[in-house]
Amino acid sequence: VQLQASGGGSVQTEDSLRLSCGASGLILNNVAVGWFRQAPGKEREGVSCIGSNGFTSYRDSVKGRFVVSRDVAKNTMFLQMNSLKPEDTAVYYCTADRYWGQGTQVTVSS
Repeated sequence: VQLQASGGGSVQTEDSLRLSCGASGLILNNVAVGWFRQAPGKEREGVSCIGSNGFTSYRDSVKGRFVVSRDVAKNTMFLQMNSLKPEDTAVYYCTADRYWGQGTQVTVSS
């Protein structure tokens, strides 16, 4: 199983980014999927997830700004991040079932 995350970058406050995570060897629609992030010197934290039943959840600090989704046909999951803030700066990881992607850096400058 491989998860390939992409879409990170360096942006300004209030900009948007869309992270993608393509999967091979695993059907994303059949398992719980999610996004985590880890800022320098901090613990890894959950950002958003989609349960195997399709239920979505978000950490409070990103509610109303981030949207998680998955494309069944492309076997890819996404994290649309809007109104980005400097505190969103972190390495973002996708996860599906018990597998993890390699991480993609998001840097938000004020």
